[in-house]
Amino acid sequence: MTALVQTLAVAEYLSFHRAALALGTSQSSVSARIKSLEADLGVILFDRNTRGVRLTEAGRRFVDQVDDAMGILDRAIKTAGMQARGEEGELRIGVHALTPGCILDRLLGRFRNAHPGVRLNITEGTAREAQLMVREGRLDLAFMACTHEIPDLCSRVVWCDRLMAALPVGHPLAAQANVEWRQLSGETFLVRHGGTGPQVHDLIVLRAAGKWPMPTIQRVDVGRSALLSMIAAGYGVSLFVEEGVEVNTTNVAFLPIRDEPEAIPFSAVWSPRNREPALLNLIALAKKASPLK
Repeated sequence: MTALVQTLAVAEYLSFHRAALALGTSQSSVSARIKSLEADLGVILFDRNTRGVRLTEAGRRFVDQVDDAMGILDRAIKTAGMQARGEEGELRIGVHALTPGCILDRLLGRFRNAHPGVRLNITEGTAREAQLMVREGRLDLAFMACTHEIPDLCSRVVWCDRLMAALPVGHPLAAQANVEWRQLSGETFLVRHGGTGPQVHDLIVLRAAGKWPMPTIQRVDVGRSALLSMIAAGYGVSLFVEEGVEVNTTNVAFLPIRDEPEAIPFSAVWSPRNREPALLNLIALAKKASPLK
C-alpha cells in the first residue's frame, strides 16, 4: 500500500524529490519502493532522466487504475465509518398509522434531519404483526399503541394521547362538549382490521364489560381515510386519539370521553439483540424528545 501511495505521489509531482517531501519521507525510500514494485509487476512505470521523471504508457494505465481503486477504498472506509456511527444505512420501522404533522411524523422528521444518510422503510400494520416482525428481525423498531411488557423485547412509552369518540356531525351527541362511555353503548362501532383496530376492539370490550350492554362492533377492512368517510356517512362511530383528529375532517365530530380513565400510551418496541447504531440513535432521540406533545 505504501508503494502504491508513493507511486501516485511521484505521478502527481513527476519528481521523486518533491513526492518524498510531500509524503514526509526520504527520496531514497521512495525510489527503492517503486523500483521494487516495478520488479514485482515486470513493467517500468517511470522513465527517469536528469530533468526528472515521466510516466511510461504502462505506468499511466497502472496509475489510473490505482487512483480509481484508492477512491473506491476511501469511499468504502468512509461508508463503514458512517454505518458504525449510525449515519448511513436503513431502518425498517413498523407503525400503526402515519399522518402529516402527527407526533410520530415529527419524531421521524427530526431523525431524518439529524441523519440524512439513513433511509427509513415504513410498514403499516397491527401491533401483533409488528411485534412478530420485530422478533423475527424483519423490523428494527415498531411504534404501537398501549404499554407493552414483552419478555423477549424492549419497549418504552414515547408519548400518551387522549381518547376521542368520532361521530357523524348529525348525531344527537355531536353537539355536546364531551361524551361518556355509557352513552356510546347503543352505537355501532366501526373498527379497522389493520392499524390500531385490534386494540380499539379490545378497549371497547374492556370498557363495556360488566357495566352496560356490549355495543355492536363491526370490523371493516378499510384504511383510515375510508373509515372517516364511513363515519361521516352515518355507518357508525369509532375511536381515535386526539393527535389523530384532523381539523379539516368534514361531517365528523370528535368528542373527548369524559370517563375514560387514562390517556392512551404509545410505545417503541425493539429487540435487545439488535444493536444497529442507527436504531440506537433513533431510540435515543425518542427518549430525549419524550414526551413530544
